[in-house]
Amino acid sequence: MASATAPTTLSLLKASTTSTTASSAPRASLLRVPTSRISSVRRLGFTAADPLLSLHVASRIRSIKGKATRGVVSMAKKSVGDLTAADLKGKKVFVRADLNVPLDDTQKITDDTRIRAAIPTIKHLIQNGAKVILSSHLGRPKGVTPKFSLAPLVPRLSELLGIQVVKADDCIGPEVEKLVASLPEGGVLLLENVRFYKEEEKNEPEFAKKLASLADLYVNDAFGTAHRAHASTEGVTKFLKPSVAGFLLQKELDYLVGAVSSPKRPFAAIVGGSKVSSKIGVIESLLEKCDILLLGGGMIFTFYKAQGLSVGSSLVEEDKLDLATSLLKKAKAKGVSLLLPTDVVIADKFAPDANSKIVPASAIPDGWMGLDIGPDSIKTFNEALGTTKTVIWNGPMGVFEFDKFAVGTEAVAKKLAELSGQGVTTIIGGGDSVAAVEKVGVAEVMSHISTGGGASLELLEGKELPGVVALDEAVPVAV
Repeated sequence: MASATAPTTLSLLKASTTSTTASSAPRASLLRVPTSRISSVRRLGFTAADPLLSLHVASRIRSIKGKATRGVVSMAKKSVGDLTAADLKGKKVFVRADLNVPLDDTQKITDDTRIRAAIPTIKHLIQNGAKVILSSHLGRPKGVTPKFSLAPLVPRLSELLGIQVVKADDCIGPEVEKLVASLPEGGVLLLENVRFYKEEEKNEPEFAKKLASLADLYVNDAFGTAHRAHASTEGVTKFLKPSVAGFLLQKELDYLVGAVSSPKRPFAAIVGGSKVSSKIGVIESLLEKCDILLLGGGMIFTFYKAQGLSVGSSLVEEDKLDLATSLLKKAKAKGVSLLLPTDVVIADKFAPDANSKIVPASAIPDGWMGLDIGPDSIKTFNEALGTTKTVIWNGPMGVFEFDKFAVGTEAVAKKLAELSGQGVTTIIGGGDSVAAVEKVGVAEVMSHISTGGGASLELLEGKELPGVVALDEAVPVAV
C-alpha cells in the first residue's frame, strides 16, 4: 500500500531510463534485424502487435518529416487510392460512410465534421467517373423513424461536393434500383438510413445481399462503425469485390495502429474520463507501448483510494480498487512513468455553479468531490509532455462541460497544439477529447483527430475491427 499522504507519481527521469533498458529493448532489437534475414515479401498484418508491422512502420515514420500522411497500414488493407481510373469509371460503388451527425430540434446540422471527413473519398470516386451509392446510419432508430432520416444532410453534402446529391426514400427495393440505374457517371445517390431495417445490425445475409446488388464494388469509409459487424460494414463484403478502405478509414488505421505501434519516442499517452472500467483495455494496452502515461478525470479517485487516500465524495469504483493497484504495479514493472495529478479542483456539489477550491490530492475533505486537475498537476503534465515526440490523448481531465472545471482539459489541448507546431505527432483518440480540442479551437493543428468513439477505443486496445478485417488485403510488399 502506498503512503496515505500522497498519491503515487512514478519518477519521470528514473522511469524513462528504465524504459530504455527494459521496455524498449525488445523493440530496438527488432529494428536491428537485418533485412537479409527477413523474407523479401511479406503480407503485413493488421494488429498492432505484429512485429513486421512495427518494423515497417518504424522505417516509414523515420522517413517522414512533420505530420505523417499515409503510413504502413495502408499496405495491410487495399485502399480506394489503389484503384485506377479504369477500375472506377462507370462503376457503381457502394460507399459506407459515417454521416451520423448531430441535428437540433429543427433538423439543422449542428456539427458537420463527419460529413466533411467523408468528402475526400467521395470526390475521388466521382472525379474518376464512378457512380456513388452512399450509405449511412443516423441515430438509433427503431424501425422507420422520420426524425432520423438522412434528408437533412443532402444540402450540406451537395454544397461540399459541388454537385446535386440525389436522395432515395429507402435503401433497398425497386425504387432504389431505378434511381441507381439512372445515376450518371460522377453522380451521387444518398440512400435512406440503413438502420431503418433491423436486419442491418443483425447482419442478415439476405439484407446484405440486397444492398450489395446495387453496386459493382465496395468502399468502407465509416471508421466510427468499423467495430460492428453489420450488413453494410461487413456483410456486403461477401458479395462485392473488390472491397476496400476509404481515405478516412485508412488515415485512422495509419495513426491509431501505425503511429502507436511504433512511435517516435518518447511516447506519451494521456487517458482521462470518469471511470477506470471503461478504459481498462486502453490503459493495459498502452502500458505495453508508451514511455509516459498521464491519468486524469474521475478515474483518478479510484487510484487514490486504492492507495489509502481520502477522496471525499468523489467518484470511485469500489470494485476496481485492486485493478488500480495492479495497474500501478504494472507501470512500475514496465518502466513506464505513470503520473497521477498531485492536486485537484474540488467542488461542494456536481454543478456548474458549485463552490470550488484547489487542494492537494491527499487532502480532499469529506463532502467535497474532485472535478478537475489542479494547477500544479497541469504544470507537471506539461513538463512531461514537453519531452515527447508522440502523444495520444483519450478522455478529458475533468468535467469540462462546466467552464469552472474545464481548465485542466483545456490546458492539455493547448499544450498539444503547441507541441504539434513543434513537429510532435499528436493524436486525439476520439470521444470527449475531440470535443475538447474543438472547443479550444485547436483541432486544425493536431496531427490526427479520430472520428470514432468505440472504434478508437477498441483499436487502441489492440482488438480487430470486423469492418476492417472484412476488406481485401493489399498486395504483398517488400520490407
